[in-house]
Amino acid sequence: MWAVRSMAAMALAAAGALQAQDYPSRPVRLIVASSSGSGVDIIARVVAQRMTEALGVQMVVDNRAGAGGTIGVQTVAKSPPDGYTLLMAAPSFPINSMLMKPAPYDVLRDFTPVGQATTSQYAIVLHPSLPARSVRELIALARARPGQLNFGSGGPGNSTHLAGELFKSLAQINIVHVPYKGSGPAMVDLLGGHIHMMFPNVVAILAHVNAGKVRALATSGPQRSRALPDLPTVVEAGLPGYIVTSWFGLVAPARTAPESIAKLNAALTTALRERETLEKIAAEGAEPAPGRPDEFGKLLSTEMSTWAKVIKAAGLDS
Repeated sequence: MWAVRSMAAMALAAAGALQAQDYPSRPVRLIVASSSGSGVDIIARVVAQRMTEALGVQMVVDNRAGAGGTIGVQTVAKSPPDGYTLLMAAPSFPINSMLMKPAPYDVLRDFTPVGQATTSQYAIVLHPSLPARSVRELIALARARPGQLNFGSGGPGNSTHLAGELFKSLAQINIVHVPYKGSGPAMVDLLGGHIHMMFPNVVAILAHVNAGKVRALATSGPQRSRALPDLPTVVEAGLPGYIVTSWFGLVAPARTAPESIAKLNAALTTALRERETLEKIAAEGAEPAPGRPDEFGKLLSTEMSTWAKVIKAAGLDS
């Protein structure tokens, strides 16, 4: 019996190796766990277009929004580990795994990192009707009107929510969180003046800032954003310790063949080095950040550690 099982396992392994050698032979589906037009969706479409050329097969973007992004993430986690279903992961990917009880997925157990795609920053943006033109003025206004100002987010525990919670904590102010079913609807209400402010990814807000539809006060990185170089960082603007960066990257289901991961990583790296990709990513306020799968895996581990502290401080871990 043992011999039969051993031969079956060897045959399965051989079949997997052969499949990896032929990979890819059909379209690859790239799941985006948010609505069309979100920051992650914009970058996913840019990357997918160029990876299609590098892989020689079509990479199709498939939006699976809902349940704070977990619908799309679980779709990938439950897919066959054959390299034909991937996730364009965002900061909400590790965050949600720590917020929901029981956890809907395990970032490190259920997925295999392919590679980081981009890095970017968050921004503090206000509806123009709010009389604050700097971070210090916003903090002073919030302290003068405790509980009267609000900020929108893509949902409880969304990265745009936690970016706001970190700001509240460090600035020692009371502003009310208004959750939405995605950052897109929140942005619509910000533009309409129904909420006062947001802490969105620069990718999602850049066009509105440039059009003067919202007022940006500062960006969240350790250095100024290349997309908004005239804006100070939040630290420069007077709030020490507020440094938050965003990222997007590809992951596959756990146990995807290393050969397939290597081909995907090579295609992603090629795509991110092409001039047209660089220009499109820069136009969206992001920067390319190609790297090895293990480097992206380390980033995911670091993100979980960082946001776990913010989640606990905000009382979201109960």
